Amino acid sequence: MQHHPTTPAATPAPTAPARAARPAARAARAPRALRPRRLTALARTARFRLERATAGRGTGPDALLPPPAHLSLRDSRTLNLALAAPEPDLRAAELLITRGHRRFRVPLAVERDTDGGPLLTATATLRDVLDGAHAARDTHPAPAPAPLLSEGVWRLTLATTGADGRVRRRGLALADGAAPPPGPTAPHAPNPRTGTLIRVVRCRGGRAAVQVTRSRPRAELVRFVPRGDGITVYGRVVAGPRERDRVRWAARAVRRRDGLVAPVRLAWDGDRFSFALPLDAMAGAGPGQWVWDFRVGELGLGRRLTDVRDLPSAFPTPFRLVALPGGRLVRAHPHLTASGAFAVTCLDITKETS
Repeated sequence: MQHHPTTPAATPAPTAPARAARPAARAARAPRALRPRRLTALARTARFRLERATAGRGTGPDALLPPPAHLSLRDSRTLNLALAAPEPDLRAAELLITRGHRRFRVPLAVERDTDGGPLLTATATLRDVLDGAHAARDTHPAPAPAPLLSEGVWRLTLATTGADGRVRRRGLALADGAAPPPGPTAPHAPNPRTGTLIRVVRCRGGRAAVQVTRSRPRAELVRFVPRGDGITVYGRVVAGPRERDRVRWAARAVRRRDGLVAPVRLAWDGDRFSFALPLDAMAGAGPGQWVWDFRVGELGLGRRLTDVRDLPSAFPTPFRLVALPGGRLVRAHPHLTASGAFAVTCLDITKETS
């Protein structure tokens, strides 16, 4: 008869009364745990609505230009703009990105459209203020400082200087319901370093603006490395607390069927972490094949800072056979779910192969 190691993860499945008591205990704890986060989310949503309404003010019929031929923002970083020149003869034109008293200027180049008319174009790199340290290291040196945007709604305004020297400032209209055709990637992707999402939005009156939304704390999967005797997972915390607060975090594998927990031993390196999958405890927690999710502190581990729509198809992973030190053989399948969560399906196949 085979004996499993006596660990908290290897205890038998909970009895029926214990399983029945768990949902009631979770329900009792849920309001206290979720209320602060829910209130924070509601307050943020209300603030964005107010800022969008404020950014859309003063957009009368003469204050907005028609929708541009092209306006997009890819990877929360690269803003591309192309619009027909509102006047045939312009001395200068620039795009103003403003919020409150802060203002950034992006010069526009004059090109020729397919019909021969003047076309104003610009490509600008937008930076997240949380990514400022990385921006300083990555530019050697840049021809012009990239706009450094904080969280909130930023107005887009076209400023033109005519042949008579008159300066006019007008907003850019954004067509209602305009969306790119579906494809393998989403139209917007968060900053891979900070998790901040920067996208083009439509304000009241149809005015185009840029909305910057900071990420909530996340445990982001970087990679996992399978070996013959185990699987090591590497990840990092995004928008989380300070390092001295993170080192006290505990990690755990949670069986999806009933919430059974298997402890995980974390190793920290700054905001990055690694751990070996506790396959011995997971496979020894009971007969059968089950799916396990992972939590770092209170954060679910997954890959969500990406623009890939179909993660399981984009990152297919095969089953792995792992020989544990005690002689047991486990079949494990680490994978990403459609929601971006990192999960592992495992089964003890020692008897089938003996």
